[in-house]
Amino acid sequence: MKKLSVATVLAALLAAYATVSLAAERTPLLQDGKKTLYRRVLTRPGAELGAEPGAKGGTPVDAFTRYYVYAEREQAGKRWLEVGVDTKGTRLPGWLDAAATVPWRQQLALAFTNPAERGRALFFDSWDSLEALMALEAPGPELQALTQSLAEGHKDPRVLAIEPDRHIDINDRFYLLPILDYHEYFADSGHLLRGLKVASVTKTDAPQAPSEPPESVASPPADAAREVRKLAPFRAAVVFVIDSTISMQAYIDEAQEAVRGVYQQVARSDLLDRVTFGLVAFRARSDDPTRNERLEYVARLFVDPSRVASPAEFLAKASAVREARTTTDHFDEDPYAGVQLALEQIPWHRFGARFLVLVTDAGALEGDASTTGLRAEEVRSAAAAKDVALIVLHLKTPQGADNHAGAETQYRTLAENPAIQDSLYIPVRTGSVQTYREAVASLAETVTRLIQRAAQGGPVPSPEPGETAAEPTVDDPAARVRDLVGRLGYAMQLAYLGRRERTAAPEVFEAWISDRDLAQPTVRAVEARVLLTKDQLSTLHEILDRVLETANAGLLEPDAFFDNLRSLAAQYTRDPNLANTADARSLADLGLLAEYLDGLPYDSEVMRVDLDTWSRWGVQKQQDFVARIKSKLRLYEIYNADADRWVSLAPDSPPGAHVYPVPLHDLP
Repeated sequence: MKKLSVATVLAALLAAYATVSLAAERTPLLQDGKKTLYRRVLTRPGAELGAEPGAKGGTPVDAFTRYYVYAEREQAGKRWLEVGVDTKGTRLPGWLDAAATVPWRQQLALAFTNPAERGRALFFDSWDSLEALMALEAPGPELQALTQSLAEGHKDPRVLAIEPDRHIDINDRFYLLPILDYHEYFADSGHLLRGLKVASVTKTDAPQAPSEPPESVASPPADAAREVRKLAPFRAAVVFVIDSTISMQAYIDEAQEAVRGVYQQVARSDLLDRVTFGLVAFRARSDDPTRNERLEYVARLFVDPSRVASPAEFLAKASAVREARTTTDHFDEDPYAGVQLALEQIPWHRFGARFLVLVTDAGALEGDASTTGLRAEEVRSAAAAKDVALIVLHLKTPQGADNHAGAETQYRTLAENPAIQDSLYIPVRTGSVQTYREAVASLAETVTRLIQRAAQGGPVPSPEPGETAAEPTVDDPAARVRDLVGRLGYAMQLAYLGRRERTAAPEVFEAWISDRDLAQPTVRAVEARVLLTKDQLSTLHEILDRVLETANAGLLEPDAFFDNLRSLAAQYTRDPNLANTADARSLADLGLLAEYLDGLPYDSEVMRVDLDTWSRWGVQKQQDFVARIKSKLRLYEIYNADADRWVSLAPDSPPGAHVYPVPLHDLP
């Protein structure tokens, strides 16, 4: 029997992405050399749809509308494309001049990271112009001078556009930065840099408020008075998610006391309507029904920050949180249940600064052991989708000494923050109540000063590119909190101003950008997103669910596992022989996902898993692999339910063709 990789067979199954309805009469053309990937184009500015090739008086089409190509015809010396809005042949609006389109081979796009701690991205006219800067031994000074010149309105022939100084929130204002090509460059510093050829267009159907016109992408910063006016409604919510199991009462009391003190300060500053606190408590479920009843809950929202009318109301509601009367089954608890409850039940969109503070002395139950079915990576993605900063105060008490190392790994991952590209994990050695008290007070006070500054004098100053704060020692959590919250505050204000001003991506057509800040090559300027349609996400979920069934049945018999996957492949793919290709060794060798990323410097975690590796792993590691897939399935359900972020890329496209910008690292 031929040995095939898990990834190879998964690739065959994932070919169902492109499977069409049996009732459809027509399907799009395939890309040259591909078995599963359809031809797609994006429209250039000025494109028109005609009923027939060469027809006069066509209907204008918005720039960068996405269409599938169903037919191609030469007429009058021009090439014409018959296009449709989906892959099912149900809506074929007409013909486009091929010259008015650009091929889009991968449905992969980019999203800007928050520019709070990096230089603004520059859009260069050519790879040569970008490479020349990459080749400099120290490009920082030249980049800084170039950026300053452009921000002041001067021109440079090498640069077509500059990223706005506000954060462009793709969750709030969708924009499309498709990747058309790329080059890699190894800098003298040893870092791998990528130059990405992109096209850019901003979604234009969102209405503009007359009093808030969008600013020019190259305009100088607004005056202080205007900044104050725009930041006037800037509000902050700090929600504590606290472990309420036995031994945690002292920490619960200290959090309440810290908030009490901060509310007194807030009242003196007349900011009671601008800073508010919330409280969620969590425990864990038990296999013992009697113990479960005594535990009362797995997670409960005690104080919703959007519903607190006064400090007294917060303190009254928070006082109801008491430590459990009985122990849970394990030392690890279910903090992800508390975090997910806070993410789902609190209206975060009402706040500009969004802080969620997890307080626990135990590790986290993950996957099936958690009521959420999630792991740290998926909870982090769910928080990032709502632009919530997740801070972890890990109480390293003596009782949990054997648990600390594993818990720290979990929480460092959970607390990785995309806005400042740093982990918001803060250990509290020995679980010192005094140290914890100082850290919580520092957090609340720093948030209050942030809001006070916004109300009185505009945003905090922007750090210079490459400038980093001195790393506080692990013995000074309060200083670390001040550093992180200060940096986060600036990033959150940039995001808030971007939303208020409806800041748009630069309207250029084709240009080259670096995927990293050239002055700080460890800092990402952009992140890759896969625009999955609702139908694709649903099919992916269905297939992976079936794969998990076969995996659970074949953990002890790897050959049987692969035989079952091949059987599934024959059911789901248009090419039943795809899974039996003799030279297929990994996901990169064949299948839609490999074609989806073909020619791009990205891959997924399962690409290198073959039958030999699967067998060598043993049952425990195989189960870990299965658990990761199951957690991603739960995350896809969260994405599917996130109605506000599904976007149509073509007029009249059916709901199944709407897309969701899934971070690349969330793919299986």
